[in-house]
Amino acid sequence: MLNAVATQSIRHLFTRSEQVDVVVRCYPSSKLLQGSIDSFKMSGRQLVIRRQFEVEEMSFETDAVGIDFSSVLGGKLRLKQPTQAVAQIVLIEDAINRAFSADLVQQRLQNLNLPPLTSLSGGEPVSFRDVQVTLQPNNQVRLAAKTDLPNQADIPIQLTATLAIEKRRRILFQNPQFDAELVSEEQRGISEILTEAFAQVLNEMIDLDRFDLDGVTLRLNRLETNGKQLLFSGYAQIDRFPGVA
Repeated sequence: MLNAVATQSIRHLFTRSEQVDVVVRCYPSSKLLQGSIDSFKMSGRQLVIRRQFEVEEMSFETDAVGIDFSSVLGGKLRLKQPTQAVAQIVLIEDAINRAFSADLVQQRLQNLNLPPLTSLSGGEPVSFRDVQVTLQPNNQVRLAAKTDLPNQADIPIQLTATLAIEKRRRILFQNPQFDAELVSEEQRGISEILTEAFAQVLNEMIDLDRFDLDGVTLRLNRLETNGKQLLFSGYAQIDRFPGVA
């Protein structure tokens, strides 16, 4: 019963999920009557967060947890106090690219008024579009995009950067390098300026606090690129489960 209740509670964290499995460890089982369990472990596949952000795999495992046993009888899972869990997250390249079309991301790519941009656009806001991410070995990533200026359309943006974590919650694009060889010679000068501004926009955009699950805060310790996958490890602080005050 507890496994079923925990699984249902965790499913509510996600807009959509293909698979969510929860295993509760409690030995001896009589401890459950006092609201004490040894741990619970969640593993999920093809999860969707906030309707538009796809996670290929996510898992976490807690230490000892105190729960309100009466809430389980009512079909809910209520924690006696917040708990932390070791977390693993896997994203795939295609899903990362689709995430750049999400409303929350688009808001930070459109109608920008950074001085390096408006100095080229005659004071008009500038937007970036058609963002394409290619994961590279050694935590590197290649990004391509396009932008328009009042007198010139489809200006290419091309850069390579190293992914890093700041304060356990922000994803940074460190040491951005303009990939001049991927841009025509006549566009390189203006493209390099726009690419530098694009890197600045990226570094102010990806903050996990903007993507928090309901009642669960994610923090990252390390990341690693592995082929077409981006792997994160860290921890989750679970304050409560959705629908449980």
